[in-house]
Amino acid sequence: MSRKVIGIVMNGVTGRMGYRQHLVRSILAIREQGGLPLPDGRTLWPEPILVGRNEAKLRALAERHDLAHWTTSLDEALAHPLAEIYFDSQVTQAREPALKAAIAAGKHVYTEKPTAETLDSALELARLAREAGVANGAVQDKLFLPGLLKLKRLVDGGFFGRILSVRGEFGYWVFEGDWQPAQRPSWNYRAEDGGGMILDMFPHWRYVLDNLIAPVRSVYAHTATHLPQRHDERGRPYDATADDAAYGIFELEGGITAQINSSWAVRVDRDELVEFQVDGTEGSAVAGLRNCRVQHRATTPKPVWNPDLPVTEPFRHQWQAVPDNDEFDNGFKVQWELFLRHVTTGSPYHWDLLEGAKGVQLAELGLRSAREGRRLDVPALEL
Repeated sequence: MSRKVIGIVMNGVTGRMGYRQHLVRSILAIREQGGLPLPDGRTLWPEPILVGRNEAKLRALAERHDLAHWTTSLDEALAHPLAEIYFDSQVTQAREPALKAAIAAGKHVYTEKPTAETLDSALELARLAREAGVANGAVQDKLFLPGLLKLKRLVDGGFFGRILSVRGEFGYWVFEGDWQPAQRPSWNYRAEDGGGMILDMFPHWRYVLDNLIAPVRSVYAHTATHLPQRHDERGRPYDATADDAAYGIFELEGGITAQINSSWAVRVDRDELVEFQVDGTEGSAVAGLRNCRVQHRATTPKPVWNPDLPVTEPFRHQWQAVPDNDEFDNGFKVQWELFLRHVTTGSPYHWDLLEGAKGVQLAELGLRSAREGRRLDVPALEL
C-alpha cells in the first residue's frame, strides 16, 4: 500500500485550541492510526509544518511530538516543498493576512472561526479562494459531536413533527484570574484584541441552527460585560472591554424561534456545558456534546401548576436516552478527515469559507442589534 504525504502548515498550534484539538487530537491522531485511508487504496499521511511567533515554544512542541518541520517565518513555511494546506488557529486579528498570503501562494486553506473580524473581510477571503481555485474550509466542529449527530438523526427521521422552538444554554464560570487562574486567555475579554462572546459563539450558533434545524432569518441580541475587571496571565488587573455574555433570539425559516444564552459568568446546573432543547408537535429532545434524550408526545406528562404543593412528577426521569448506534470520533478530527479527503480526492465538502462568512455575518449583526436594541434581518449571502 503506497503512502501519499501531504504537508500542512499549522499556524497557531502553541495556543490552547490549536494544540489540543487540531494538532494532538486531529492531525497526530490520524498519524497514530496509520494515516487516512483513501478510496484508491493509498494512505494519506499528514506532515505538520509548525509555524508561530515563539521559537522556544515551537521547538519544545516539535521535540515533544518528534516533529521535524517548524519555523517562525510564515513565508518559509508556505514555501516548504511539502506544503499543500495552510491551517490557521491564531487570534482572529492575525488570521486574515495569513490566509491571504496562503491563498496567494496557491495553498488550500482551512481555518478556525471566526474566519475574519468583519463580514466584508470574510467574503473577500471566500472570493479570493474561489478565484484561486483552492480548496477551502472553516471549522464547524460542533456538527460532528455525538450529541448533535444524534439530534440530526432525530430531525432527519421526522421525530419532532413540526419543529416549534429551540432553546440553548452555553457557558460556565471563567475565573477572574485573581484568586484562581482564569481557564481562558485574557484577550477573550478585551474587545480591542478581538475578544467577546458574540464574536466567539454566534458563528457556532449560526452553523448549528442552519445545518441542524433551519436557516437563520433574523436576530435580536443583548450583551453584557458582567465582570468589568479581570486579571491576566501575570496576575495584573485589566479592564474587560468585551461582552462576556450574550442573549440571543433568532427567527428561523418556517417560523421557528430559537433562543440561546451564552455566558462566561454563569455556574453550571445542567448535564453538559452546552445543551439544546428542541420542541416539536410530536416530541422534544435535549442534546448536549455527547448525549441526547427524548420525550415523545405519547409519554409527555401532564403537569398542573400548583405552587402550594411540592412537585410530584420526576420530570427528568421521564425522558429516554437516544442510543449511540454508531462509534463517534473526535469532532475536530472527523472534519479534518473530510477536508483532507476533499483536497486529495475532490469529494464533496460543504463547510467552506462562504459558510464561515455566514457566522461572521451573524456575529456582526448580533453586535449591531445589541447596540441599537432592535431585531435585524439576516440576508442571504452570495459571492
